[in-house]
Amino acid sequence: MPDWSARLNELAVAAEVPGAVLGIWHDGATTITPYGVLNAATGVETTADSLFQIGSVSKSWTAAMIVQLAAEDRLRLPDPVVKLLPEAPIDSRVTVRHLLTHTGGIDGDLFTDTGRGDDCLQRYVALLADVEQLFEPGTAYSYCNAGFVVLGRLIEVLDGRTWDESLRARLIEPLGLTHTVTLPEEAILHRAARGHTAEDSSPVRTWQLPRSIGPAGLIAASAGDVLEFARMHLTDNAYAAMQEPQVPFAGGIGGFVDLGLTWRIYDWDGRRIFGHDGSTISQTAFLRIDPEARLIMCLLTNSGNGTRLFEPLATEVFRELVGVAHPDSPQPVDAPIDAPIDDRNVGRYERAGVRLDVGRRGDRLLLTEQATGDRLAFAEEPVHEYEMLPTKPLDGDHFVIRYSPDHPWVPLTFTPTHLFTSGRVTPRR
Repeated sequence: MPDWSARLNELAVAAEVPGAVLGIWHDGATTITPYGVLNAATGVETTADSLFQIGSVSKSWTAAMIVQLAAEDRLRLPDPVVKLLPEAPIDSRVTVRHLLTHTGGIDGDLFTDTGRGDDCLQRYVALLADVEQLFEPGTAYSYCNAGFVVLGRLIEVLDGRTWDESLRARLIEPLGLTHTVTLPEEAILHRAARGHTAEDSSPVRTWQLPRSIGPAGLIAASAGDVLEFARMHLTDNAYAAMQEPQVPFAGGIGGFVDLGLTWRIYDWDGRRIFGHDGSTISQTAFLRIDPEARLIMCLLTNSGNGTRLFEPLATEVFRELVGVAHPDSPQPVDAPIDAPIDDRNVGRYERAGVRLDVGRRGDRLLLTEQATGDRLAFAEEPVHEYEMLPTKPLDGDHFVIRYSPDHPWVPLTFTPTHLFTSGRVTPRR
């Protein structure tokens, strides 16, 4: 296997990522390559066993525990959630499968801190009585953190212990993982990364999301432990259903074409790959698994610029080992010179935690993103403005935006009733 140290160093410098660890497992051989510093304020060096927050990659760990409970005949995926968890104040038609596939319709970005106590998930779930139902269950896809907190609470009730304790008993200890934690008092016993903003790489003020978000994104782990968890999905057929397509994903950003039971399924040059990404407070993580080549790649970073590093690095790793590349991001398309600016999508779009305002400034359309509510407690950049550029099809409803000239483009799709971006349905107000 090639020595990836030099390329990781070069690409991380170019992407302005202070610290990262690249993990590769290929047909039995493991390589872990660290880079940079864990904290720019202290200069602590990144090591192979350093802990990074893996964000929403945690959802695949929660999903694996749900699959275990199904195998134990303690639940069925078609079961209505309220049948198993009567305390959940959600639509009675929402099933376990809906939550695993982000199709339950619950407004999903509720980041309320319900305390550090063992009852934090129970208290969070009670808050969903006041959360909007965005669409009928099973009729659309919209990324839903709240749904995974509900799944975590379901695990707690069925197991009779906290989600953190079930995680240890069901996955961490059986897999022999020694560098996987959920709580800050556990992380401090290891070398743990601190997030750095995309804007200027300054260290963040808040280290971790609230404990109530645990099942959706609170795991911190080393690259070696992430690889070991991923390897379980290549060697244990008990989890094979997680890789089977359940819901198509429109747009195909990054090659993402279908959703399995939480795993995202990608098409890279006709090759089927699965995995997940994660983002917390300026820490980003990426996991890709090629079952045919028996190849796993993870990249853990302590920066909001992680995607700028991941895309070229993943292309080099997969091109070298498999012969495929990370798909190109969507690109803006020059509109006809005489095309008028269409104002039909100008207005306000809002869901839990974020307000999106589309406005016009001269001959440009702009999107202003504003963090709201509980999200303000850890938003390092609560307001950001993006220029909207048209992309295919040139119908006035499809655009792309990007954080800065060095970042990948992100698509926006408008309908008369909502805006779809970053995998989320945001209603027009």
